[in-house]
Amino acid sequence: MSWIEAVILGIIQGLTEFLPVSSSGHLTIAGTLFGMKSGEEILAFTTLLHVATVCSTIVVLWGEIKDLFKGFFAFRRNEETLTVAKLLLSALPVGIIGLFFKDQVEAVFGQGLFIVGCMLLLTAVLLMVSYFTKPNVRKEQISFRDALIIGVAQACAVMPGLSRSGTTIATGIVLGNKKERVAKFSFLMVLIPVLGEALLDALKLLKGDEASAYATMSPVAMWCGFAAAFVAGAVACKWMIGIVKRGKLIYFAYYCMAIGTLAIIYSFFN
Repeated sequence: MSWIEAVILGIIQGLTEFLPVSSSGHLTIAGTLFGMKSGEEILAFTTLLHVATVCSTIVVLWGEIKDLFKGFFAFRRNEETLTVAKLLLSALPVGIIGLFFKDQVEAVFGQGLFIVGCMLLLTAVLLMVSYFTKPNVRKEQISFRDALIIGVAQACAVMPGLSRSGTTIATGIVLGNKKERVAKFSFLMVLIPVLGEALLDALKLLKGDEASAYATMSPVAMWCGFAAAFVAGAVACKWMIGIVKRGKLIYFAYYCMAIGTLAIIYSFFN
């Protein structure tokens, strides 16, 4: 992989991580076009770029994160402590997938664009359902029950093409939560599993695991991709919160439908 390809993939990841159009799906499509045939290689580079967008999330939502830390380490029951508990609860389902089913997930990433196209179409359906769901009253707080359900939605979104942000935000909206609150919760809840995945990969490298897909990547390409994903992610994160608040997710449903259809058609001819 050249550094130019890494930058392109980084920009794609940064923008699509926060927009409800599936970063993994777009990276799989772009990676296939760039000749990345190994599911393990695609997943490894995707994880690296996810760390970059996690850094973007920390920068953009630093005010909220700082308040959570201050409230949590006050060691008393308050809104911040409850929010941290809900975030930890939401991370459990995807943590189980990561610990016990990583090989199966890697296999799915190597299945080509047909699966990606189908999952993009499913993303479109979820966004449409959330758009047309109009509860009489929006909840002021995300409950523990809703946090767990949103966490299950995030675990399902490990499938390439099924948007993580789109799935979690749509699920939260359908459950009757306020749009802006769900968007911020969605962006915060990804911090724990992605940092955990990055830690596991770092330990793998420190052990000298030659089978690690990172060993086949250029360090320059990795850093270029990381930087591009960070900058693009910071822009997209701030933009996306406003988009969700204004209820404009339906346009991304149309986009996912179009790209998903094209991916399925492409898969039949290649």
